[in-house]
Amino acid sequence: MYTPTIYKDEDPESIRTFLKENSFGILVNQTQGKFCATHIPIELEINADGKEILEGHISKLNPQAEGFNENDQVLAIFSGPHSYISSSWYDHENVPTWNYIAVHVYGRIKIVDYETGVEQLKKLVDKYEANSKNPVRVEDLSVKTMREARGIFAFEIEIDEIQATKKLSQNRDDHNYKNIISELEKTENPQAIAVANEMSKCRK
Repeated sequence: MYTPTIYKDEDPESIRTFLKENSFGILVNQTQGKFCATHIPIELEINADGKEILEGHISKLNPQAEGFNENDQVLAIFSGPHSYISSSWYDHENVPTWNYIAVHVYGRIKIVDYETGVEQLKKLVDKYEANSKNPVRVEDLSVKTMREARGIFAFEIEIDEIQATKKLSQNRDDHNYKNIISELEKTENPQAIAVANEMSKCRK
């Protein structure tokens, strides 16, 4: 991922938090010489050796899985808030741009056994059911319903490299920076407001 130095996020804790909060990603690989991509939840976890890994699952009917045996190299892409930045918000002439946060994780994928996959499903469901009025638990599902878990490939990705971009107008002076935040907030667009909030955290 091309990232000018000024926009690189090299803070492990910042990246870790981002991945946990924006875990619906895109898994990319090559299958039979073609690029394949699937939009799925991909969770940052710690394995038995204390190393950070990514976990997820895809349908066994998904042809992307065929490529895992040919080449275990994969890319997981995670996107955060993004918004158009109008150059009319500056006190000088310049070009419009786009602010955004994104993380690319490169690694090697392996399919795990059924029991490990079920444990992954338990953690995933517990995470997203945490605020539910009547939370569902994998442990409480019937044997009939759990047969559907036989239709997925659960996987782990050993992380080789992480590239993180946090492009939030860091190249602007304080006056223009604050004005961008103000203009983003005026849009009432949730994505724009989320970018404004991230900018506010970066420069107070």
